[in-house]
Amino acid sequence: MNQEATSEVVEDMEKEVTSETAEDTENMEAAQEAQKAVSETVEEVEEGEEEPAEESEAGETKEKKKLFGRKPKKDPKDEKIEELTDRVTRQMAEFDNFRKRTEKEKAAMYEVGAKSVIEKLLPIVDNFERGFSTVAEEDKEDSFVKGMEMVYKQILTTFETIGVKPIEAVGQEFNPDLHNAVMHVDDEEVGENIVVEEFQKGYTYRDSVVRHSMVKVAN
Repeated sequence: MNQEATSEVVEDMEKEVTSETAEDTENMEAAQEAQKAVSETVEEVEEGEEEPAEESEAGETKEKKKLFGRKPKKDPKDEKIEELTDRVTRQMAEFDNFRKRTEKEKAAMYEVGAKSVIEKLLPIVDNFERGFSTVAEEDKEDSFVKGMEMVYKQILTTFETIGVKPIEAVGQEFNPDLHNAVMHVDDEEVGENIVVEEFQKGYTYRDSVVRHSMVKVAN
């Protein structure tokens, strides 16, 4: 290859290198400019996000000042809810008192009714006891007498089951709440105010007197 051809090849290569270098430089500058633009955009977005936050905090502070400065007005719906809640609470309390009072009255009515029935049955028990007191010793083994005694014991067991109990009288100190003194006797062997004889047995129902004992008391 002659010198002239060599020179042309060298010139062509230099042009090509210079062209590529210039192109790379332009690309690099464009990339830097693009990166710069992105960074500026990001900063603007961040600043834009921070500003509303400051406004929000300022608005919240103003709202708090307003709330502390004066009493907030209640919503009519809240007032209505409070009124209805108070009314329901009072009605529930009144109903609970009514229920308790009704239950107490029912229990009292049941006790009065039960005492009335028991009082009507007591003369039957008295007749059994009077009949047994007249039975001779040799007749106590009679089947009829034993049958009547079984019925009598069954009545007493039923009474005990429902809460009916006989009142203790003979040998006990006279108690006007339980005993009805129809006779008095002077007896030095017995202490004063002591029941010495019982004419009619008394009974209680659930600690309430159904019939007082009819007794004789020593002075």
